[in-house]
Amino acid sequence: MKISNEIWAVIPARSGSKGLKNKNIKIFLGKPLIAHSIISAKKNKLIDKVIFSSDSNKYISIAKKYKCDYYNKRSAKNSRDKSTDYDVFREILTFFITKKVSLPKFFIHFRPTCPIRKNTTITKAIQIFKKKHKSYSSLKSVSFNSHNSLKDYFIRKNQLFSINKKINSDIDKVNIPRNNLEKTFTGNNVVDIYKTENISKKNLLGNKVYPFLTNEIFFDIDSQKDFKMAELITRPF
Repeated sequence: MKISNEIWAVIPARSGSKGLKNKNIKIFLGKPLIAHSIISAKKNKLIDKVIFSSDSNKYISIAKKYKCDYYNKRSAKNSRDKSTDYDVFREILTFFITKKVSLPKFFIHFRPTCPIRKNTTITKAIQIFKKKHKSYSSLKSVSFNSHNSLKDYFIRKNQLFSINKKINSDIDKVNIPRNNLEKTFTGNNVVDIYKTENISKKNLLGNKVYPFLTNEIFFDIDSQKDFKMAELITRPF
């Protein structure tokens, strides 16, 4: 397995969306949703190649209009609801190993459900990880969670539990002031960077992830409501 110093962006888009049917090709601000991530990746000068991966020939046909470097027809096995990001990237890695293509040093994950990204944000993330990759296994973009997820609950066997394992079933402790709790952050899908060598070792994020904090508005479109809200916020007046 030959690894170069290149950086490749991957846009994975399966066709079996349950929350919003065919959301990945639904027209968003005049273009299919997948097009925004492809255009964003191609625009960045630090990204050497753009790969589109899908289980759908229709999706691949649409993606070809925006001229990616490679198109990976994903297997049905790795296009299920339970398929993980690792499953997808491992299949892509195998695809290029089979083709005997020199692999990139880093893969950047561009989720099509987050169609709006600033080019400066992508560049900054790449520059940071290029400097810090020897100390970290990956980079994940996150946003500050003002709500603080440590005050959330889950229900098990018709009983309420705190999501905070330190509190567990002592619900009264959930009501402590938010300022007394550790700050929490949410993955925002703007840009995640993985090492090729880690993917080959059955690992994606690894055990030491660099937190790339972004302040821009982000989206994770999974429903008609999400779609409309994203259009409303980003549509120019």
